[in-house]
Amino acid sequence: MSDDKKPERKREGGTLLQERPKTKKPPLYKVLLHNDDYTTREFVVLILRDIFRKRDNDAVQIMMHVHNNGVGVAGVYTHEVAEAKVDKTMNLARKFEFPLQLTIEAE
Repeated sequence: MSDDKKPERKREGGTLLQERPKTKKPPLYKVLLHNDDYTTREFVVLILRDIFRKRDNDAVQIMMHVHNNGVGVAGVYTHEVAEAKVDKTMNLARKFEFPLQLTIEAE
């Protein structure tokens, strides 16, 4: 290993410190809920509480935003977590025969 690839070392107060390379944060993605004429407001609040872990009042506010504006953000997560939450929500919506749609969008 050549010397130019080793982490930089600094000496402070007689102690040799080695700087660690900084890790890059993973990109985040928004999970978007889309309004439709059939999925009940209660079901949307339920999934926001149970799957997206929103407080009751936050879940109601998000649901109303989706209802009034056509789309709203359910949460922001890493890609893997966003996909898992979308899959779980879509499976539950299908089970109750709701046409709820969700999408994932880069933040």
